Amino acid sequence: MTSWIPDRSARAERGLVASRAQAGVSLADIVAARRRLRPHVVETPLALSDSLTALAGAPVWLKLEHRQRTGSFKLRGATNAVLALDKAEAARGVVGVSTGNHGRGLAHAARAAGLRCVICLSRLVPANKIEAIRALGAELRIVGESQDAAQAEAERLAKAEGLVMIPPFDHPAIIAGQGTIALEILDAAPMVGTVVVPVSGGGLISGIARGIKGIKPDARVIGVSMARGAAMHASLAAGKPVQVEELPTLADSLGGGIGLDNRLTFAMVRELVDELVLLSEAEIADGIRHAYWREQEIVEGAAAVGIAALKAGRLSLEGETVIVLSGRNIDMALHHRVISGEDVEAADLKTRERS
Repeated sequence: MTSWIPDRSARAERGLVASRAQAGVSLADIVAARRRLRPHVVETPLALSDSLTALAGAPVWLKLEHRQRTGSFKLRGATNAVLALDKAEAARGVVGVSTGNHGRGLAHAARAAGLRCVICLSRLVPANKIEAIRALGAELRIVGESQDAAQAEAERLAKAEGLVMIPPFDHPAIIAGQGTIALEILDAAPMVGTVVVPVSGGGLISGIARGIKGIKPDARVIGVSMARGAAMHASLAAGKPVQVEELPTLADSLGGGIGLDNRLTFAMVRELVDELVLLSEAEIADGIRHAYWREQEIVEGAAAVGIAALKAGRLSLEGETVIVLSGRNIDMALHHRVISGEDVEAADLKTRERS
């Protein structure tokens, strides 16, 4: 099974679930987050891709969110969550679990606000991302072989030391912050018909889908992930959040589970997203190469999946299309190998990331 498409008849029966998700994160929440974030984040450009436009036969735009401060969209949600803390919560400090980019965004936001910040990561997180978080002054806890193990450590610290948990995706302020990308897309490309978004825990695509469909209900939102350990895809196929084995992948930022007690993103993705596509490692590598050689952009594997899906013929596009490039925080030695055409095997990734 390489893609998930919702049962549209079942969507009507799930109206109560949809209304609860709407109550959790609304278009108004996203608009408020945009006002709050304006002094703190970059409004990233939208660039027309001539090469992808020729391939698709209709305009294809790239949302250059990898040019965000900290090199990833995660700064939006993390900053929105930190700014939403009251004085008592801020005084306690924050803790988060991350595959790299959320930790970097949260560390940046916490340092700007003068807060203590602890980031928990698994040993699968690439060394370059760990060092970038450390450079921002966060305390690091590196434990276990999966994001679930890192999550358990973060929960222990929150309880033992009174830190405020700021999760990477399943949190109203996180989702609203990521949703501000949708408002920027619609400002720059009001005729957009399809938006293509990387998917991991679902915070990015939930926020973007709420923002896009809140203003343009007929627009399509397509999620893309890797075939190796795609937790949201497996959960949607099962009809409930499930655990998956976390595996080494070029799209390392898309790894990890969605949480068996997921409160928001599972329901929002199920109700708002039109399709979820899975890609092979070779296809992801092709996306990284295309971004570099044809678009002159350095992106990590997780950010390249939209380009990769279009090139692989996996997308059903309607009208003008926007592909979100979500981050650039790739190990540059790995990037060099990929763009040089080397076939990077998963076993090799596992060795490199734990070194």
